[in-house]
Amino acid sequence: RMVRTVFANGNVKYYKGEQGAERLVRMELADDGGVEHYEGESGAERLSRAEFANGEEVQYYEGEGGAERMVRAEYADGSVQHYEGERGADR
Repeated sequence: RMVRTVFANGNVKYYKGEQGAERLVRMELADDGGVEHYEGESGAERLSRAEFANGEEVQYYEGEGGAERMVRAEYADGSVQHYEGERGADR
């Protein structure tokens, strides 16, 4: 079963699940060192959390795959911003 894919650009995707039904659970981004976390079944994964490498911000998302919207951002200084509305209206 597939557990990891390393791309030429340095990004790395991690998978869990039975053979033939692997699902994306995490992606490490080489360009900025951030990490994206995913939830959901194989083929319907959705972004649930994005952590920035500098530790300054963590973003939380809700919604179906491809239509996720940011609902909360937590900052290193302890502040939290909450968002509502459709995708694209979150910033």
